[in-house]
Amino acid sequence: MHYEQPLSERMRTFLRLEFLYQQTLYNGERQADWATRATIATLLEILAILSRGDVRSDVHKELDHQLGVLERFQSKPGVDTGRLDSLIHNLATSRDELSRIGTAYLQPLKDCDFLNAVKHRSAIPGGTCEFDLPEYSHWLRQPYERRQQDMDKWLGAIRPVCDAATELLWLMRESAQPAEKMAINGMYQHNMQKDGNCRLLRVSLQGNSSLFPEISGSQHRFTVRFLEWSTIDRRAVQTGHDVPFKLSIC
Repeated sequence: MHYEQPLSERMRTFLRLEFLYQQTLYNGERQADWATRATIATLLEILAILSRGDVRSDVHKELDHQLGVLERFQSKPGVDTGRLDSLIHNLATSRDELSRIGTAYLQPLKDCDFLNAVKHRSAIPGGTCEFDLPEYSHWLRQPYERRQQDMDKWLGAIRPVCDAATELLWLMRESAQPAEKMAINGMYQHNMQKDGNCRLLRVSLQGNSSLFPEISGSQHRFTVRFLEWSTIDRRAVQTGHDVPFKLSIC
């Protein structure tokens, strides 16, 4: 089991985008109108994130950074050039796609009266039920293929940013080498190297573990506490046992 903790605001945004995007894709493949409702709800959450700040620019900058890192490996001996070239090609393609959609890529979604009506009523508990939004309920009763056309159009506007963020997170995870660590009495503390560039932590436990980590800290220092969980009626407490785990600093 893997648990992650972002150490920068950019990584927080990327992880939230990935989290919501995965939900959107999962529910979007299901034909039930309840699944379509879930798809629209997460789509609106993604739109809210992308509308705050310039996320597209952050993704573009991160692509440039990762491309620079990978290109420096091209001249080093012993490198799998085929795999490296494939990674560089994928990142460059994502960067070109981000450049192509431009800075106004969200405008069609922001100008959509249908989505705006759903967004407005979503702020009210139960506000998207049939008597509040009859047009939305009517649309949800359309054949799945008809709904899918509209959802594909909306998702197409944000897909380049979400795909690129997901690819960047995958690359960061894959590039970090897990190290065996031991949390004494359930606690582990780590001081970062001054020249380190850590933005994401990954803590890995065995799949059958009854523990879960609570991670706190910054790019300079972080602490991992392993908590024992029993039931939802009892608060989790820090274990008093030594806990072996794997740590990836991405």
